Amino acid sequence: MENENDRGLSAILPCNDLNASEAFYNRLGFTRPEEGRPADPAEDEYRILSDGKGAYLHLTRAVQGWLIPGRNPFGLYLSAENVDELAARFPGKVLEKNGPEDKPWGMYEFALSDPDGTLVRVGWPTRLRNPVAMQSE
Repeated sequence: MENENDRGLSAILPCNDLNASEAFYNRLGFTRPEEGRPADPAEDEYRILSDGKGAYLHLTRAVQGWLIPGRNPFGLYLSAENVDELAARFPGKVLEKNGPEDKPWGMYEFALSDPDGTLVRVGWPTRLRNPVAMQSE
C-alpha cells in the first residue's frame, strides 16, 4: 500500500520573466536551493522552488506570446496558516481592499496577481484559525 507521504502534486507555471516571478514567489516563502541553479545562466529556463514544508512550484519560461497581460487563465492556491503575515509582504497589491477576510466558503484568505497576472490566493480554513488572532481583528 502506498504511504500518503509518497505522493505530491506540484504546479508548473509558465512565466514571461523568470527572475520577476522567482522574486515574487520568494516573498511568499518559496526559494530555490543553490544546487538547483545551473552553472550557465543561459540554461536557467526551469526553476523548482520550495517552501520547505512540502509545497513545490515549478517555474518555466513561457512560449513567447502565450501569456497575454490581463488574459492569464492560470491560478494557484497556497494554503498557509500565516495569511496576515504573507499579505503584509505585498502592500498595495492585495486585491481585497481591506486585506485578508473570511470568505463564505469557509476560508480566511486574500488574493493577488503575480508578475504575469496569475491569480494567487493565499488562505487557511476559518475554523482552524487561532481564536486569539480572530478576537484582535
